[in-house]
Amino acid sequence: MHREHRYGSPLPTLLWVLLSRRWVDGVPVHFFAIDHRDGLVLFDTGLDPACASNPREYLGSALGVFFLNRLFRWQIRPEDNVTDQLALMGHDAGAVRKVVFSHLHFDHTGCIDHLLHAELIAPRREWQALTRPKAERSWYLRQHVDLPGAQWTLFDMAPCDDPDLASFDGCLDVMGDGSIMILPTPGHTAGSVSMLLRSAGMPPILLIADLAFELDMLMADHMPGVGEDFDAMRDSYARVRALRERLPGLIVLPSHDMETAARLSEALPA
Repeated sequence: MHREHRYGSPLPTLLWVLLSRRWVDGVPVHFFAIDHRDGLVLFDTGLDPACASNPREYLGSALGVFFLNRLFRWQIRPEDNVTDQLALMGHDAGAVRKVVFSHLHFDHTGCIDHLLHAELIAPRREWQALTRPKAERSWYLRQHVDLPGAQWTLFDMAPCDDPDLASFDGCLDVMGDGSIMILPTPGHTAGSVSMLLRSAGMPPILLIADLAFELDMLMADHMPGVGEDFDAMRDSYARVRALRERLPGLIVLPSHDMETAARLSEALPA
């Protein structure tokens, strides 16, 4: 991605998209698999490699391909799809019970067609963004998300009586046991959410998707170059920092941070 995309720029967005030659290399696109006793749960599904191998067919728009190729330089292989990557983790994609989406941008909703057997769970505000006219201009690709046979569950946040989560306006208990909690963290998009994982014998882990591209940016209140609402993003940053104070040892993992894999490996029991 461009440095301006990741770290911000005083230039108008269209100008740096078209003219910038500064790149940040090796940016990951993570999804996460949670092995819950009641079944395998995913947080996002990553990219579909077709966005790089066959962008014209994938996007359905020559203009979309033009802008996509100016926003990103792809380093993705055919095997970097959700099914093959789950297999590398020792999981069968057919065993996935639920998929929770942080938001519905195309780099978080790849290969949904591999997971039509699972319950697909998304914030209602994100579905509204997906289905509005010209949504593709904001990188919502409805043709790859709203698929025949897909089992979508849309949610709004409910009041939350968990004292650890008091800094947030509501939550969603995915499995009904407090181990996987969805928290509202708008800013990158209006409906963006994060996932809090709590399990005995492990530190708490917060998956924040695209709220911040790097943990250091969140801690320093550093805004990126893209986002729907920077005031909401700054407020979400503060809520995550408050949660970190409430839960000592909390591991915060952005989806596009180059340090995320190492931080997660250090957090997991040997």
